[in-house]
Amino acid sequence: MIYEKKCNFAANLVIMNEPEIKKADVSTELELPMYDAIAAGFPITSDYPADRLDFNRDFIKHPESTFYVRVKGDSMKEAGIFDGDLCLVDKAEEMEHGNIVAAYVNGGFTVKYLDTSTKDQGFIRLVPANKDFKPFIIDSSDEFTVWGKVIFTIRDWRNSYCLPL
Repeated sequence: MIYEKKCNFAANLVIMNEPEIKKADVSTELELPMYDAIAAGFPITSDYPADRLDFNRDFIKHPESTFYVRVKGDSMKEAGIFDGDLCLVDKAEEMEHGNIVAAYVNGGFTVKYLDTSTKDQGFIRLVPANKDFKPFIIDSSDEFTVWGKVIFTIRDWRNSYCLPL
């Protein structure tokens, strides 16, 4: 699915040979107990599961068009997406101005905010969430494909740093 189909952007978009992507396997259940709430302030009591959460059922709505991608770099850190995080990307989700998307630009892949506010001027932007990086300006001379909308991120906290003392 390319951006032109979703947002009517008249750029010279090129569909490249897509790398092999494993489709989400939702044939198995992975139900985990989900407790009602956990406080980030004063502790509250919640000692029994309120529900069951199945990752396949609750997070993957379009298995045929959903994939994971691991983030490399820190251009999206102010959006809470850090180096090493996993992004769950759905190609079937409608993409709109301001969404975080996985995109192919001129030979490389990136995760950025989609800025369509300038499409009437003949270009769009892929905007980082880090002031140390500049936006990508995309016009008709670029090879550009939106691969999908980032719908969830996952972070492995097992190797994260502890509270600085």
